[in-house]
Amino acid sequence: MVVAVCQIELTLPGVNSLKQKRSVLKGLMAGLHKKFHVAAAEVDLHNVWQSSTIGLAAVSTSAGHAEQVLENAVRWIEEYRPDLEIVDYAIEAIHV
Repeated sequence: MVVAVCQIELTLPGVNSLKQKRSVLKGLMAGLHKKFHVAAAEVDLHNVWQSSTIGLAAVSTSAGHAEQVLENAVRWIEEYRPDLEIVDYAIEAIHV
């Protein structure tokens, strides 16, 4: 079994409150879960209005497949969520 994880640092321009930030992230994470069947959560910068770090996880029998799912998720954010800016991201596969 392989677990691939992805940490994505985001800038959320135009967000003016924590309530607005949570709304934006909730929609983003629901979309990622629905489209890519990944687990998603905010993992850092919880109290910063215009920045966030989210984590994604995918489980597979193949490291290549799990990593590709996460790469596709990152590309989806770039293409379909122009209201968000990806500052940086990292993907790592862990063999269990």
